[in-house]
Amino acid sequence: MEGGAYGAGKAGGAFDPYTLVRQPHTILRVVSWVFSIVVFGSIVNEGYLNNSDKEEEFCIYNRNPNACSYGVTVGVLAFLTCLLYLALDVYFPQISSVKDRKKAVLSDIGVSGFWAFFWFVGFCFLANQWQVSKPQDNPLNEGTDAARAAIAFSFFSIFTWSLTAALAVRRLKDLTFQEEYNTLFPASAQP
Repeated sequence: MEGGAYGAGKAGGAFDPYTLVRQPHTILRVVSWVFSIVVFGSIVNEGYLNNSDKEEEFCIYNRNPNACSYGVTVGVLAFLTCLLYLALDVYFPQISSVKDRKKAVLSDIGVSGFWAFFWFVGFCFLANQWQVSKPQDNPLNEGTDAARAAIAFSFFSIFTWSLTAALAVRRLKDLTFQEEYNTLFPASAQP
């Protein structure tokens, strides 16, 4: 079988960065990576405020330190996960075993679904804490744009991770088809 998109026919070939960059799941992963930087960066940079009469810093989201911690933690871990799976996307064409490719795609489905769920929880949590924040806690409206940006990009991340999971499901279907094809028509029987 020559030229299969996900099969062992392309395994061991030269690395092609142009092909990698054009793949939809790679594009979505880079977008998710940027969104995670925006979320944790905006919370780290402007998510903590302090009053002039007190030395203590407090979280802009209803003075709830758990909200800021959750946003930063999910953002940083999603950032690292994106880097890990970008590396897997680079290595994926070199994997010759269909079963190993299937394991990689199954882990992609699980991890992407996991992150879509955590971004949904993060969006709900940050939006709720922002909604119940008191105006007297931040009379000068410092950091409000960053807080809103973190909420918005948490919302956008739900869709990027969900689409990544959906694309991984499509890749799994292609791999399953190829595995069945290879079982029915072994390479030794082909002319």
